[in-house]
Amino acid sequence: MNIYKDMGIDDKVYKLSESILEGLSDRFNEIDRVAEINQLKVVKAMQESKVSEACLLGTTGYGYNDIGRDTLEEVYSRIFHTEAALVRPQITCGTHALALALMSNLRPGDELLSPVGKPYDTLEEVIGIRPSMGSLAEYGITYSQVDLLSNGDYDYEGIRKAINDKTKLVTIQRSKGYQTRRSLSVESIGELISFIKSIRSDIICMVDNCYGEFVEEIEPTDVGADMVVGSLIKNPGGGLAPIGGYIAGKTACIENAARRLTSPGLGKEVGASLGILKDFYQGLFLAPTVTASALKGAIFASAMFEKAGFPVLPDSVEERVDIIQAVTFGKPEGVIAFCKGIQAAAPIDSFVSPEPWDMPGYDAPVIMAAGAFVSGSSIELSADGPIKPPYAVYFQGGLTWPHAKFGILKAFQSVYDAGLINLL
Repeated sequence: MNIYKDMGIDDKVYKLSESILEGLSDRFNEIDRVAEINQLKVVKAMQESKVSEACLLGTTGYGYNDIGRDTLEEVYSRIFHTEAALVRPQITCGTHALALALMSNLRPGDELLSPVGKPYDTLEEVIGIRPSMGSLAEYGITYSQVDLLSNGDYDYEGIRKAINDKTKLVTIQRSKGYQTRRSLSVESIGELISFIKSIRSDIICMVDNCYGEFVEEIEPTDVGADMVVGSLIKNPGGGLAPIGGYIAGKTACIENAARRLTSPGLGKEVGASLGILKDFYQGLFLAPTVTASALKGAIFASAMFEKAGFPVLPDSVEERVDIIQAVTFGKPEGVIAFCKGIQAAAPIDSFVSPEPWDMPGYDAPVIMAAGAFVSGSSIELSADGPIKPPYAVYFQGGLTWPHAKFGILKAFQSVYDAGLINLL
């Protein structure tokens, strides 16, 4: 179409994309089917919780008797099929939500176990893998890790050996983070939880659910997770939530988290919702279809860059369990060119050029492209990656499929213009 040419897409790139899209219709239809199920799940939870117009109004001050806040937490409990939930604007991001869940449910002398390898970079300082003020390590909480096997499977024997009398909580990261490993399906997570519970039923199993909500028909709490944790500026916020995070799970776990977030004796009773409840509710309502758009973009990106000869994870035919698409370039120029293309496709700040910088919480310079309506929102069209081997970029988001498509075309065009792709 002429408009793509007007917006900087070569005929060769556009024709390649059209030929690729012809083979993706069945995949896209399946994504729409799952989105329909999850959309009805959200509507049902809202109806059963009796969401009213009054729930969309905010409170100030202490926030006592905030009907909108309390009802929203009931909605989340129903969606995730849990006893309780904590959904608050006072939770600033996904890392904060995870830190809150960990710090509130672990005590000095306890041990935290990750049976899926190294956690996401920003959790390293939370745990104390990299020394940091206020880490779990400073409070006498130890950490143990069991890496995945070379084929990506769980090291069940290693996990069995790692579990001991001090093991209190197991953290399972659903998405790959800045790693070139496969993300974990809900079914696979359920098998891992069952194994852990067969050894010690009292171990708390927490799942970092970031980037995974509404991708499948079920969530980790449907297969035995005691807690799921996520960010509202990712999938469940639907692109409208301006801040916030959630923890859903067993009542005892949620009460611990609430008392850590506010104060012992206060817990969930305080915390004004200010004026953003409408965005929380409406974003959640839109989340299943927004997530579907992001999934279509991820599959399209995989197919395009796979065709160009780059290693991609997942590949273009694998089942999707989160919205993250990794492309490995093997050199920093590829990561940077990709991110510049994504930025150039953004509705906000399309005229700026992203550059790698030393971001807090990371051990290498990171480049991030995200011209977003909500700063840092990774359910919106975005891409990022650390400037270190294997020089992989991680693409996610897209509030609408047409914009996700355009973003991938701009990223492909940018890498092509950098001389890293040869189109015959």
